[in-house]
Amino acid sequence: MADTLYFSRDTKVYVEIGSDVWEIPVLDGFSFSQATNTSEITLNEMADSAGNSRRARQMFTDSYAPAEWSFSTYVRPFVSAGTGAGAADDAANHHAVEEVLWALMAGAATYASNTFTGFTADTTDLNIDFDSSNKVTLGTANIYFVMGGAGTGTKTTYKIEGCVVNEASIDFDIDGIATIAWSGMGKIITEASEPTATVYEAVSSTSNFIRNRLTTIAISSTSPTSTTYDLVLTGGNIAISNNLTFLTPETLGVVNQPLGHVTGTRSVSGSFTCYLNAETDSSADLFENIIEGTSTITNAFDLAFKIGGSSGTPRLEFATANCHLEVPTHSIDDVISVETNFHALPSTISETDEVVITYVGA
Repeated sequence: MADTLYFSRDTKVYVEIGSDVWEIPVLDGFSFSQATNTSEITLNEMADSAGNSRRARQMFTDSYAPAEWSFSTYVRPFVSAGTGAGAADDAANHHAVEEVLWALMAGAATYASNTFTGFTADTTDLNIDFDSSNKVTLGTANIYFVMGGAGTGTKTTYKIEGCVVNEASIDFDIDGIATIAWSGMGKIITEASEPTATVYEAVSSTSNFIRNRLTTIAISSTSPTSTTYDLVLTGGNIAISNNLTFLTPETLGVVNQPLGHVTGTRSVSGSFTCYLNAETDSSADLFENIIEGTSTITNAFDLAFKIGGSSGTPRLEFATANCHLEVPTHSIDDVISVETNFHALPSTISETDEVVITYVGA
């Protein structure tokens, strides 16, 4: 029988960029894997003079598929203490425990002077834009999954090399704590030594969690009508995707490994739900204005989600200034509600301003 067992609860996750290593607390349900691409060779022949026919097969490993990984984190903004071991900054600026993952999602992921490319961290908030994301390739990192520890005393560390973040998804579970589901790919999984975290401020804090029930939405439109709507959410989600593709050579006689990634179309989309009500500028008016705007090919709505409240701390904000909304669909329950799908678009085809993300620490 096995003497050493590993429990998922003991697992730690680290993200390494250059000489800096972030500790990332993750939720149960994380995964990572890598498959192989194979070729099967068979024969299809008639019988010989003795009535025999060869029926065996041969199997060849052509290449490794890209490693795939996924995990969820809580949304955890904080204000840096500015000093001490593992501090995220040398000043009292706003940061997030999971901000390194946004750096990978949003572009170059270059870390210098206590901030990432495309980030603006100051004493008011942390702003994240996608100005560095119009690239053929994005920033990469090494992700470590350290198994074991407290329950066994023995650890096994798996390293996924050359990782990229492909998608981040935020669901508004009304009774839950704000979480982000991350997924991506990497080159190859190997065993390695456990890294030493250099940035781990606020990972043990209990004051930087956000309750989804406090979430608000501000919505206004310029087309098909100029209206500011008064809606109260019952749920929703936002998904940001880089639509990445990994490239692998096909050389004969060797087991090929993935070379790296290329970016696809950047996509920011989601949905929100609310009760159907008939007050002025309510969800009923939203449905009416969209479905009657038959001459509007692309409508224009400004959506601002504030997870954690409109002015409370901590909170996370998503500002999408140019959204195309689909016609809301009705859900017939005890209380009738409507669900509206949206697509955040840039101001022009070459811009990167689909969404601006803002963290405000407690």
